[in-house]
Amino acid sequence: MKKYIYWTPRILSIIFILFLSLFALDVFEGNSGFWNTFLALLIHLIPSFILIVLLIISWKHEIVGGIAFILGGLLYIILLLIRPGFELYKLSWSMIVAGPAFAIGILWILNWKKRKRGKR
Repeated sequence: MKKYIYWTPRILSIIFILFLSLFALDVFEGNSGFWNTFLALLIHLIPSFILIVLLIISWKHEIVGGIAFILGGLLYIILLLIRPGFELYKLSWSMIVAGPAFAIGILWILNWKKRKRGKR
């Protein structure tokens, strides 16, 4: 069971980052030139790059992953709420991104607590 608690948030974080990176593929729909498409792809991948850095830090310091993923989910919901043209049904759509982020953050915190308890 100890291995599952250790590996689950790490593997789910990687899968979540890959899932978010899929949204960047919409830059290939337009007829922009190579450099414009490349720049748009880099801009769309900024959240994934940030999450990769957080994952690297969280691998050793689980509390960072717990806080970061939960705050990331909250930030996503807040940005959705303050966006013009917000309708209530879009809040349920936000759970596609924010829900897994919350779950992964909770798993990171549980991992951190388990490791902290094991050191005592």
